[in-house]
Amino acid sequence: MITFTDEHELFRSTVRGFVETDINPHVDEWETAGTFPARELFTKMGALGLLGLEYDEVVGGGGADHLYTLILFEELGRSESMGIPMAIGVQTDMATPALAAFGSAELKQQYLVPAITGEAVAAIAVTEPDAGSDVAALTTRAVRDGDDWIISGAKLYITNGTQADWLCALVRTSDEGGSRGVSQIVIPTDVAGFSVARKLDKLGMRGSDTAELVFDEVRVPVANTIGEIGRGFPQQMQQFQNERLVASYQAVGAMEHALERTRDYLHQRQAFGAPLSANQYPQFTLAELTAEMEMVRSLNYRAAAAMIAGEDVTRLATIAKLTSARSLRRVADWCLQFHGGIGFMEETWTARFFRDARLWSIGGGADEVMLRQLARMDGYAPR
Repeated sequence: MITFTDEHELFRSTVRGFVETDINPHVDEWETAGTFPARELFTKMGALGLLGLEYDEVVGGGGADHLYTLILFEELGRSESMGIPMAIGVQTDMATPALAAFGSAELKQQYLVPAITGEAVAAIAVTEPDAGSDVAALTTRAVRDGDDWIISGAKLYITNGTQADWLCALVRTSDEGGSRGVSQIVIPTDVAGFSVARKLDKLGMRGSDTAELVFDEVRVPVANTIGEIGRGFPQQMQQFQNERLVASYQAVGAMEHALERTRDYLHQRQAFGAPLSANQYPQFTLAELTAEMEMVRSLNYRAAAAMIAGEDVTRLATIAKLTSARSLRRVADWCLQFHGGIGFMEETWTARFFRDARLWSIGGGADEVMLRQLARMDGYAPR
């Protein structure tokens, strides 16, 4: 059972105000540029305590419960560009959870603390040109040379990649095959041999930058390994659950806001002598989409309660990621449809929302990967 306190609701108001004053007025500019000033925005968020909500107060975190994270991303979902909350999510719940959970005190002080204050931009570097959904197939390699790793390879589709000060990178550190023998290593981006090969041109999520990164014999200390050498895969799988949950929380906030805006438009838009909302078809369609959104929200709340109770949320996070992505795509499609011709124009919010929403069924675990995982967990796949 989820119960929001007065403090939770005050926090919701704070985040909503931040979105309305510090994100939405700048979105058109950032979309045109294909990037946003991450360090500037993150520093503001750090000052408000938004970047390390659940992390230990020893490293500058808030020591808050998981409901604050849920609220943060529901409200960030109301952003005019879904790319900005995604970039924030990389900072809070994709690049830093493993470091917070398994990193040494020295690593946390050097990299986690400035990520929580917003002074350093972080990125998660897992996907490669030939290893996307199949994470175990990655080939970026770290060879030990005394007290250093020498890292060579490439990473692709890296959000915050052109601005990151450090990466939480999953790389192969032994000759063991598959998921064995990979480790998570913090790689600062100011080292020799690191380069941004290119900034990628995307269909949507244009407000944040996405890059291809190259490592040409990059040398970093072995002490930069997060947790145990060779334990990177299970640590990354655990980190994925944070990513998938915050994506689902954001999707609910985005759907709710989009349905509200479409409802208001249908009340105002006149056709055949009456507002469009007088027609039963849009009424029923929006009602059905709202019901679907509320079911996803209920699933999110169940997952959040399980997270707070310290339970394994892998199955719930997988279901939430799958269902929220599909619901979000339906909502985006119908919102555009009900706006008609103007909804297809880039001057209208529906066009950007439609493009941005499409990534949800791909990034952070494609729908097919979520289904594959569920089939295995529930015994539908051959044993």
